This record gives sequence, structure tokens and C-alpha cells, in this order.
Amino acid sequence: MSISSGTEDGSHGGTRLNFYRRQQILSYSLILPAALGVLTLILYPLYQVVDISLREGRVMNFARIHDLPLGFGNYVRVLTDPQFWNSVLVSVIYVGGSIAISYAIGLGIALLLNERLPGNRILRTIVLIPWAVPGIVLGIMFLWILDSSYGVFNAMLRDLGILSADFPWFVDRRTALISVMVPTIWKSYPMITLTVLAALQSIPRELYEAANVDGATHIQKFRFITWAGIRGPSMLVLMISALGIFRDVDIVFGTTGGGPAHATETMSLYVYREAFNYFRMGTATAVGTVMIIVALMIGAIFTIFAQRSKFK
Repeated sequence: MSISSGTEDGSHGGTRLNFYRRQQILSYSLILPAALGVLTLILYPLYQVVDISLREGRVMNFARIHDLPLGFGNYVRVLTDPQFWNSVLVSVIYVGGSIAISYAIGLGIALLLNERLPGNRILRTIVLIPWAVPGIVLGIMFLWILDSSYGVFNAMLRDLGILSADFPWFVDRRTALISVMVPTIWKSYPMITLTVLAALQSIPRELYEAANVDGATHIQKFRFITWAGIRGPSMLVLMISALGIFRDVDIVFGTTGGGPAHATETMSLYVYREAFNYFRMGTATAVGTVMIIVALMIGAIFTIFAQRSKFK
């Protein structure tokens, strides 16, 4: 009797296993065409970038670039170019400073919008406006605001008695990079605000009520409830924002063009200059390959932090 029952159970389990196996095969077969399409769209351009980066020489006709000999000359030239390392340093300061200040502003506004204040819905719409403005338009707009002769910012500082004469914010080497960071921050903080705000609204109110009963301070409530709830989404939006700032070229191109004296030349602008000013496609793609590696490292770091920051 027991042997017969065991056989029946085993047969039922095998049927269930076969059912799940068939479901898995069906699921994989349904996503396979889309997965192959996505992999093709990713891997083929990557192959082209790496292949072109290994082509030594310069051609005016891009269609003949595959006729050039293979080698690592472009990478050697890039890694021994002081202007490349200058662009690396500028990118680190530009991305790091912009993302840190953007997150501070976004977090502050998200905490404010999370409170039950009148006009919150209108404020949320207004916060989105900078994100909707194209980067090149934003760059030109701030170029006029900070203009040394007609800019409204200099006029305000003169009226307040802070400046006695107009100051060339985008031309002076000491302030050029900070001036470029201003429109970048203005464009970046809305996405951070909305992401953090969504995370804040998903935190159960009961946790704060329990903390109030236990006599927790504001700092303890922020550290153990608020920050624990927004840490994971914050890592995600910081990764997306950092990668976006790292690869964008429009704001820097629209304000300073990399000047003065390469003071604001990021890696993206270095690639643009090599490719379209000097027609050195091999050098440009070599830097592009380095940028892909750096972007993957940034993504991996933020992903590790995000996975360790799950809300408990």
C-alpha cells in the first residue's frame, strides 16, 4: 500500500516538474527573439567601437577606416596624452560635484514635498521643468544668465554690492568648471527629487508613529526609517544620473566648448574633439572604449550598494 502511494506521489511530482519545465521552456522561447535583438543592438556596436579603436592612422573617408592596419597605437597615444588625463580629472570633478550637489538639492526638495503642504501638486510639476529642457538649450540659457556683459547674475551681484565690476564666469579658469556645473545640477535634480519622493511615500507611516512612541529623535528617525527606505532607490537614481552626466556633452559644448585652456574639457568632449575636429576616429573610439569600461565600473559599484541597501 505504501509502495503504491509512493509511486503515485512520485508520478505526480514528476508531472508537476515536467509542467514547470515546459513553462520555463515556453518563457525562454518567448523572450529569446527580443533578447537576441537587444544583444545584437548592444554587442555589434561595441564590436565596431573596439575594432575602430584598434585602427591606426587617419582617414577623411570614414567608410575606409577598416582598411587601416590594426594595433594598439591609439591607446598608447591616448594614455600618454596629458590632455586626456586632464579630461579624466575634469570629468571626475564635474560628475562627482554635480551629482553630490544635485542629490543634496533633490533630497531636500523631496523631504519638503513629502510633507502635507498646500500646493504640493503644483510644486511637483514645477520641479520637473528643468528636466524637460534640452541640454544644449539649457547651456545657452545659462550662458546668457552668467554673461560677463549682459548677464542678469552679474547685475544682481552688482546691485547687492558683492561685485564692483562684471565677472566672466565662463571665461575665467577658476570659475569655468563650477559655472558649467550649475546648469548640469539644475537639469539633474528633478529626477532625483521624484525618485526619492516616491521612495519616501512608500515608507509606512506606522514606523514613524512607533518611533514617536519609543521617543526616537529626528536624527534617529531619519537614519533608521527614512534613510533605510530611500537608500536603495537613491543608489539607483544616482547611478543613472552619474552615467548621464558622464556621457553628456551638450551642456559643456553649449557653454564653454571645453575652454578656457581645456579647463572644462570632459572625456566626452575630448572624444568629440578627436572625432569631429581632428578626424582621429581611432583615438576617439579608444577613449570611448575607456569610457565604456569606466561606465561599467560605475554601474557595478552603484548596483552593489543598491543590492546591499534593501529596505528592512
